[in-house]
Amino acid sequence: MVDMSWPGCAKSLKGVILDMCGVLYDSGDGDGVAIPGSIEAVRKLKSSDLQLRFCTNETQATREKFVAKLGRLGFDISVSEVFSPAPAAIAVLKERGLRPHLLVYDGVLPEFDSVDKANPNCVVIGDAAEKFSYQNLNEAFRVLVGLDKPVLFSLGQGRYYKETDGLKLDVGVYMKALEYACDLKAEVIGKPSPMFFQSVLTDMGLQPHEALMIGDDLVNDVGGAQNCGMKGVQVRTGKYRLSDENHPTVTADGTVDNLAQAVDVILNQRGH
Repeated sequence: MVDMSWPGCAKSLKGVILDMCGVLYDSGDGDGVAIPGSIEAVRKLKSSDLQLRFCTNETQATREKFVAKLGRLGFDISVSEVFSPAPAAIAVLKERGLRPHLLVYDGVLPEFDSVDKANPNCVVIGDAAEKFSYQNLNEAFRVLVGLDKPVLFSLGQGRYYKETDGLKLDVGVYMKALEYACDLKAEVIGKPSPMFFQSVLTDMGLQPHEALMIGDDLVNDVGGAQNCGMKGVQVRTGKYRLSDENHPTVTADGTVDNLAQAVDVILNQRGH
């Protein structure tokens, strides 16, 4: 009988999905800083028999620039291994013939070059950081209330994230403001959307029970993965808070000090 508890499930795993910010590194000035042990942990996973993918709600840069930044920090990651909300959003916009008003970080704007943005009939918001001004939020609000059938896409719904100088408000806060003001429900593209997790599983050719998600966000990383049938392990780095271990609705399958510890547990269970 297969042991599906953590860490017993490690023996039957075929793939691991990693969150990035708060698990691999903390963002901040310059390229941010790698979390101790995470570079070596990624290297160990890559040299094992497990498939590895990276699932991020990063929306402050194109995937190419984001991967280049991680390369400068010492990580060996390719663009094809990274799943982020912007490319997924673009596919949805094109499929549905939608023209977005964008409230996103300047660094991610090039991702949307191929999308028609004239006379917008929807709004897309991402982690726009300092661009979340009253004026810009009000402009997005006006676009939405001017539509017969307003459509709001949010590239993730995180509450906050960690940078080297402390915690920062994330896109979910502003998503909720626009939902409330316009009396609508946003369509979330990115974690914890089941469609987003499923796209990663499909790319690996795996069933949910064959993959494990490791993240610092209990609700969006761990809870999102569990809702898809995967196991979810939380690291005590990044946005982790002690209160996460007594959360009223989400319980991680395991909690570890950091990615390095999680990887050692997985590989030891597998006899590596």
